[in-house]
Amino acid sequence: MMPRRQTLTRRHALAGLLLLASPLLTPATAWAADWPERAIRMIVPFAAGSGADTVGRTFAEELAKALGQPVVVDNKGGAGGLLGTAEGARAPADGYTLLLTSQGATVFNMGLYKTPGYDPLKDLTPVVITGILTNVMVVAASNPANTVADVIAQARAKPDQLTYGSSGVGSSLHMSGVILEQRTGIKLQHVPYRGAPAAVLAVINGEVTMGFFNAPTVLGQIKAGKLKALAVTTKDRSVMLPDVPTMMEAGVPDYVVATWLGFALPANAPPAIVSRLNAELNRIGQLPLVKERLLVQGFEMLPPGSPAAARKLIEDDQAVWLPIIKESGAKAE
Repeated sequence: MMPRRQTLTRRHALAGLLLLASPLLTPATAWAADWPERAIRMIVPFAAGSGADTVGRTFAEELAKALGQPVVVDNKGGAGGLLGTAEGARAPADGYTLLLTSQGATVFNMGLYKTPGYDPLKDLTPVVITGILTNVMVVAASNPANTVADVIAQARAKPDQLTYGSSGVGSSLHMSGVILEQRTGIKLQHVPYRGAPAAVLAVINGEVTMGFFNAPTVLGQIKAGKLKALAVTTKDRSVMLPDVPTMMEAGVPDYVVATWLGFALPANAPPAIVSRLNAELNRIGQLPLVKERLLVQGFEMLPPGSPAAARKLIEDDQAVWLPIIKESGAKAE
């Protein structure tokens, strides 16, 4: 009888020859079929406890169940997502590093930083865009303005005197004000704070005229009558504020700020793994429990989408936003 070790060796050699000979089953696809064989690292390029972190951890929990391996969240915050995204772009393209990506990291940072350290369209493989965060334009309850048109009229009467607060240069809160200026021709003064809570308090106290904030950040103050919601920045009305018009409904042409989050792998990731993750993340995003949990955080899930659609969104957003950022002169360095 032939020794068992020799039998296995010949069997493996034959399998190798079949892999090389078959145009349908390459070594890469065969290897990907065994994926994952160990824990997956999910880089979240934002601080623990942030809204993006909650999104990442929610998906990580469900993804671990689907793949049968741990999905370990690794927070690498800083510079508007730049530091963690750069690390994700440098990771091995073996399917064991998954990156939570965002509009800020793949679009805004390209205009705000002279040398961001990565090109999202060359150094990443977009997998899927999962959902969006709605921003709300608010003023203090004591402000006589009741509509966006009222604020625009105030700004035209007092050029460069109206102010708006944000959580920092380059944030979607900042960009929401920048695009309002460019779409209407008014001039505003941007006042960055160390975080959204401080900026919200500044609006309430009258330190700044107005602000644009993620909906959950200001829902409590709106319901308490401390802030007035004038418009949401997304294309459609928010389910959290169904009675509040969009900026376009309020008379501002071509105004959309929909801060999105999604997932990506390093460039040249195996297509079979990209396809598997796309399917799983799309499925997870439509789970009622996941949708309900994240809606509380202001994250509204998008319909399932393809990797190609994710890449196109980044391309389209860059085409829209990079000229806007350049014209504004905003820099994060």
